[in-house]
Amino acid sequence: MKKLIGAALAATMLTSLAHAAEVKIGFVTTLTTGAAVIGKDQQNAVNLAMKHMGNKMGNLDVNLIFADDGFKPETGKQATDKLVKQDDVDFVAGYIWSNVLLASRKSALDAGKFLISANAGPGPVAGKLCNENFFSASWQNDQTPMAMGEVLNQNGVKSLYIIAPNYAAGKGMVAGVKATFKGEILGTDMTKWPSQLDFSAELAKAKASGADGLFIFYPGKAGGAFMKQYQQAGLKDSLPLYTVFTVDALSLPKFQAANFTDVLGSQFTQQWDPTLDNEQNKRFVADFRAEYGSYPSFYAAQAYDSMFLIKSAVEAVNGDLTDMDGMRAAMKSASYPSVRGEYTYGNNHMPIQNFYLREVVVGPDGNWTTKVVKTVFEAHQDSYAKDCPLK
Repeated sequence: MKKLIGAALAATMLTSLAHAAEVKIGFVTTLTTGAAVIGKDQQNAVNLAMKHMGNKMGNLDVNLIFADDGFKPETGKQATDKLVKQDDVDFVAGYIWSNVLLASRKSALDAGKFLISANAGPGPVAGKLCNENFFSASWQNDQTPMAMGEVLNQNGVKSLYIIAPNYAAGKGMVAGVKATFKGEILGTDMTKWPSQLDFSAELAKAKASGADGLFIFYPGKAGGAFMKQYQQAGLKDSLPLYTVFTVDALSLPKFQAANFTDVLGSQFTQQWDPTLDNEQNKRFVADFRAEYGSYPSFYAAQAYDSMFLIKSAVEAVNGDLTDMDGMRAAMKSASYPSVRGEYTYGNNHMPIQNFYLREVVVGPDGNWTTKVVKTVFEAHQDSYAKDCPLK
């Protein structure tokens, strides 16, 4: 009996030591379907972060596992289930899509894992469904369009037409711009997601409305389809375009190749830009361009940040991954070098941060890129924090 007990204790110690030798991170993103271009940009950024860290966080090696959500909530949940149940990761990160995050959150949090969003920020997880082990490395969905609503006010836009996809993030974007825009909303069309790529009926209604401006949110493939049809409709002068998460470093080269010149001069809001003047951002952008031959997107920037947020937690507890309180406190302090510069966390673990107005311009090398026009919000907190019971 003593031998059996001794053997069992030895096996337990060996297992503990083996686990303590590494930190396991699962990263859920879209690696197949037409939306994979976004997921692969995130994957490139995460791999660059690993390279910059020497594949270590403190004294621990990093065991990084990528998982494909297949652009579907149910597939994302299955991927998350595998990461927490079979792979027994310490952190689950990633999540481009709000509907995938909402479907997956319980799988990670009920298993006692830290859940780090590198993009999606639906209202429920910032409010009543907030959790002590959930952190965002991006933003709450409503914040970016709230900044755009303020830009519209500053630009003297008196009336607006809105077109967006009918899913969690689309609804959040519409709610955000409506929360701050002081003019009149002349129409709102919510389109099928992700199947609808023909927007001719919605554009005709927007034109007929006589609105001063058009607000849209269409990430990925849908954004390209929309921009093509907007230009074909010849609406730039009569219906100026204001966007969020439609124009980025992934879409601009495609827009330029297709000669979608109506994109030039268009404005959008965001919490990050490749020109932000801090050492971490300069290194990230320069090395990303050298490694992959293109500018990083905001998706990439947030994925990169998510790895350094995790690193700060692991190093704060000297690699003791059982110290959940210590890791949680470290992440809440946001005391890591973020590519967006310094920011803080609210009680709901959503960033309190700046938002900028960006404009599409022709860069000195002839490639289309962006520049920061001005700061719209400083240290902006999302509106759902008041509904979160965390202190």
